[in-house]
Amino acid sequence: MRENGLKSTSGRIAALEHLTAHPHTTANELHTALTNELPALTLQSVHNIVQDLTAHGIIRRIDPLGPGGARYETRTDDNHHHLQCVRCGRIEDVDCAVGAAPCLTPSDAHGMRILQADVTFRGVCAECDKTPQP
Repeated sequence: MRENGLKSTSGRIAALEHLTAHPHTTANELHTALTNELPALTLQSVHNIVQDLTAHGIIRRIDPLGPGGARYETRTDDNHHHLQCVRCGRIEDVDCAVGAAPCLTPSDAHGMRILQADVTFRGVCAECDKTPQP
């Protein structure tokens, strides 16, 4: 953290450790997971932590469709994509689809230099596919 210009606090360390073990976690899920270890940690503090870690490039924010809001992960430097089940919301990492980063080339970049392509594939996971939808 210090290499990225952030003070190393117990909340930031705990959040980073949890996100390393549990990628694609929401701020609410992170707060719930950390309250046993850090009972004084507020939900607002967790939001501040993920904002700081994201702003300094330590974690990555993804914004999938559906309920739950933004999710966070520590895999930041490889321009990978995501696969999301449209029924249960499960999210998995998908390595770059084709070629080198940014993996996809838009038909018109409108004069911009492309740095990253965020792609979310949507489907139905095998577990949800076993259960008939009402």
